[in-house]
Amino acid sequence: MRPHLPALNLAPELLLRAQNIKVAFFDVDGVLTDGGLYFGEYPPGDERATQHEGFTTGGETLKRFNTLDGHGLKLLQRMGITPAVITGRDSVVLRSRLHALGVTHTHYGTEDKRPAAEITLKELGLDWSQAAFMGDDWPDLPVMRRVAFSCAPANAHVEVKALATHVTQARGGDGAVREFCDLLMVASGRYAALLQEYIA
Repeated sequence: MRPHLPALNLAPELLLRAQNIKVAFFDVDGVLTDGGLYFGEYPPGDERATQHEGFTTGGETLKRFNTLDGHGLKLLQRMGITPAVITGRDSVVLRSRLHALGVTHTHYGTEDKRPAAEITLKELGLDWSQAAFMGDDWPDLPVMRRVAFSCAPANAHVEVKALATHVTQARGGDGAVREFCDLLMVASGRYAALLQEYIA
């Protein structure tokens, strides 16, 4: 069987900038998800519900994840690029999803993302020149300004897209993370060989 030529074609200058990435940081809302927050409501009388200014609150938070993104994160790990997550939110649903994907470098409920990224870099023995970040809003800018390669989904805030090295065609939660993972894999030089494993 003759080798399959990949259909993905990326600009050489873009790949050059992403060539030495060893860790890729990701925001969650608007990046790994579509940015929407879905809140359920506990039934009347449920002990988990709380009262706040006359309203009953506390229902489960739902998040929608994309399987393309999930597989992209798994492929990054196979190639020796560590995926890490830094998010201002925390939930059982999110922790469960990241655990299932094998993502172990995580920071939850973190509004100040730069120190969190520095902790992970120190743990991995890496520096900013070996790091990439994908974010969509202003809290992501301090990290995006320091990494070697920054990426934003199509639905990111205009200031984030203006600063990003690359903006994906897909929106957050709709395959943007997979686009970024594919780019990093091509830049590493192993995308074609990995694709061939699946075709063969």
